[in-house]
Amino acid sequence: MASVRSPTVREGIHCGSPALPYGRASDTKANGYCIESLPDREIASCSGACYHPNFHMPAVAHSITSERVHEQFANAGRVLVLTGAGVSAESGVPTFRGGGNTAVWKGVPFEVISSARMLERDLPAVWEWFNYRRELLAALKPNPAHEAISRWQDKFSELTLVTQNIDGLHQAAGSRHVIELHGNIWRARCFDCGARHDVRELMFDQGVPSCFDCGGHLRPDVVLFGEMLPAGAFERAAAAAQQCDLCFVVGTSAVVYPAASIPEIARSAGAYVVEVNPERTPLSDLCHEVITGNAGEILPLLCQKPDR
Repeated sequence: MASVRSPTVREGIHCGSPALPYGRASDTKANGYCIESLPDREIASCSGACYHPNFHMPAVAHSITSERVHEQFANAGRVLVLTGAGVSAESGVPTFRGGGNTAVWKGVPFEVISSARMLERDLPAVWEWFNYRRELLAALKPNPAHEAISRWQDKFSELTLVTQNIDGLHQAAGSRHVIELHGNIWRARCFDCGARHDVRELMFDQGVPSCFDCGGHLRPDVVLFGEMLPAGAFERAAAAAQQCDLCFVVGTSAVVYPAASIPEIARSAGAYVVEVNPERTPLSDLCHEVITGNAGEILPLLCQKPDR
């Protein structure tokens, strides 16, 4: 049996970068997705980020979670949680990322079959790919990390959950009003009228389902390579980051922008930032604390008293 690594915590230093502008409301395309504004691009660039690669912090080990993070957790009013693929992986969700041009489906690389270009070139193939992915997800259940975050809704006066995941497991665990930066694999969106439908209610007799409202072709309601985020999603997340007391970054490598800029915005606005991840990321040196371990083991512990 493989040994289980004990989670550890690392505390950081203050980031002295000025507050980041989180941008004006973005223009919106006809397809319902936003065009990044100039301030958004500034946030999502290396020059506009609060993280500096020259930061080197002394590691301070704690038993599981520190008293400081428990204190912050107990006293916070507004909390933002940003989750990534690592949270879903603990439920068995595959990432499909093999690196480089590794084929993930019928000899096609992930970056190709999940691209806007493929959507234009071969819509039936895109649907076949996402139908296959949903089949893999159908039997999977939320894990203790999803469930812990869902319970936090009743603890804090304001909880904003922002996810890069498209699997719907946060909602399955009971989370409400989730900001989905990359869409949801269980939804379809009409090319013509923009209406959204639950995929489980659709018919795939002809390979491509039709809109219930106008009869137009539907597409998966997810953000593909080469597409912008859903209109307003990043803006709402950035606004919450500006106002939160405590920010958790959970199960994300923190390398995909603009999502990775959300904890940077929170830190610049004065929030206490905690990273929970199996390994360090480019964001780690920005955070006040880095808890190394599985989210499903760590997040449920935050409602318990720390070991002394």
